[in-house]
This record gives sequence, structure tokens and C-alpha cells, in this order.
Amino acid sequence: MHSANPVLVELTRGELVESIHRGAIAIVHASGSIVRSIGEIEDPVYPRSSLKPLQALPLLESGAADAFSLTDEEVALACASHSGEPMHTERVRAWLARLGLSGADLACGPHPVRDESTRTAMLCAHEQPTAIHNNCSGKHSGFLTLAKHLQAPTKGYERVDHPVQIAVRQVIAELGGVDADMPWGVDGCAAPNFALSLMSFARALAQFTQPERHAPARAAAMRRILGAMTRYPELVSGTGRACAILMRAAGGRVAVKTGAEGVFAAIIPEKRLGIALKIDDGATRASETTMATLLAHLGVLDGSDAASRLAHGPILNTRAMVVGECRAASALTNLDLAGL
Repeated sequence: MHSANPVLVELTRGELVESIHRGAIAIVHASGSIVRSIGEIEDPVYPRSSLKPLQALPLLESGAADAFSLTDEEVALACASHSGEPMHTERVRAWLARLGLSGADLACGPHPVRDESTRTAMLCAHEQPTAIHNNCSGKHSGFLTLAKHLQAPTKGYERVDHPVQIAVRQVIAELGGVDADMPWGVDGCAAPNFALSLMSFARALAQFTQPERHAPARAAAMRRILGAMTRYPELVSGTGRACAILMRAAGGRVAVKTGAEGVFAAIIPEKRLGIALKIDDGATRASETTMATLLAHLGVLDGSDAASRLAHGPILNTRAMVVGECRAASALTNLDLAGL
């Protein structure tokens, strides 16, 4: 975190600014050049779940996805931080069964279901969440699929020295233009999360916009990941979630992926751009506002009410009265995106 990073988002109450969120943004062209930036973009950060499209690449380019007849819905789930709704868990359960596995083989632990209606139904049925309800269960099912294809042990697939994670690390290093010996930490779901600077992360994301520059297997994997994410936004996130809202509002023109601790990533094929941002204090509300503002200013959103509320949302009290707003600060609104 950098105290010198500018304020990107501010929350008001009445006439005063009540809270601020500092952060940094890197926007990189597929050529590798930084076209716009705000704040410190060269220090390593953990991309957290926004890394998932890159983590899914070995699953596809290795041939594992085809070998196990993965659908595009399952590819979307491999990139997902889902809400634990039946549309997510039923697909993950069927996917694991096709592998001859079950939720017991997932290294990610259970956590409370994010979707309120699903959580309520489970409580009424006295049903406890399992690892399949974990928001990362699709990513982990992809890891297990790759392990099976590589004829590597499925147990321990989440360890950094397992062939699955070695393949993931190599892809990230190649696309980000960094050394494979990058820092790493254990993510919330027990898998390794490899640290990149925002500059390198945005560069890796931008590579998805020119797949023809890569080997055929990688190019096909990139195209399929982008297609699956933009075709099935609710599988990538969940009903009413920011990623789904933004991808729906973009009409298939943009793939976005949020991550914990205020990280957000975007891939914009028509503009050959990758975007990576990090909010210093880890606030999701600020990362969502920042990404929605950037995409709106780049002209890739349809102006839907839901997307507009992400960029400029009302603050409500318990009586549903508007008492303030969450909005982009001047450092963000003054960022010149003309010509991109």
C-alpha cells in the first residue's frame, strides 16, 4: 500500500466526504506498452481471484478440457468466484462426478453461501455448505481436471510444487513478462496465488486480446476463456454480482474478473487493452466503482442502470433513504482515456 497513491473513490454523507479509497491502475496495450496509469503500478500485489482466467489457461492449452469434454459453462466456472447458487453447484458436482471425483477431493474448504436465497433455502433444509459451495470450487475442479490429464496425483494438487501449479506459474510468468520465481502466498481457497505488479498483470491480461500472437493451443485457449466468460457472466460470478452486471452491460465486448482485497481485472479485445487495479485498503465497493467508471469512460458499457449504479451509487440508510453517494474522485474522473 502506498500513501502517495491518489484517492480514486470517495463516499459522501450529506455535504461532506466521509470516506476515501486510494489505489492504483495500470492500463496496458497488447504490444506491452503502458498507455495510462495512476499510482504505484510496479510493486507486486496478489491478484487474488482476478487471476483466475490466467490460472485456467493450462487447463485448456494442455488439452485437458477437450480430453474431459468440458463445456463452455464449465470453462466459465473454472474462471469463477461464484455465489454458490444451484446453477453453480449442480454443474460443479456433475463435473467432478465425470472425473470420478467428488467434493471431498476439493482442497478448498466450505464457506457460507453468498447468494441470500440459496443460503436461506439451505438453512431451512438444515443443509450445511460443502467445498462445492466454495466460490472457488470451479477453479479447483479445473485444477483436478488438469491433474488427471497430466497423470499427476489429484491429492496435493494445490501445493506450489505440484505439476498443476508449476504449469500455472509458468503461464503467468510468460504472459506477464516476469521471472517464474515470483513471490507467492496461499489464497483463501488454499491454492497458491502468485504476486505480480499491476503493470505485469495488465500486460498478461492484454495478451488475451491478440491470441494470434501465441502458439495455436494457447491462442485457442485464450479465445475460449474469453468466449465462456462473456457468454456466461452469471456463472463467472452470480446473480446481481458486479462482474455479471458489467459483462452484461458490455454486451460481450469485455471480460472482467474481481478479486479479494480490492483487485479488479479487465480484458477489452476490441481496444487491445488489459486493465489491472488495486484499492489500497482492499474495499470491494471502491474497486467496483473504479472499474465501472473506467469501462464507462472507455465507451464499452451500454449505460444500463445497474452498471451506472456501480460507477455512481447511492448510499442508503435503513429506511432506504439516500444519504450520500459512492463516486469516482477527481483523480479517476480526470484520467484522460480519449483515443484508447
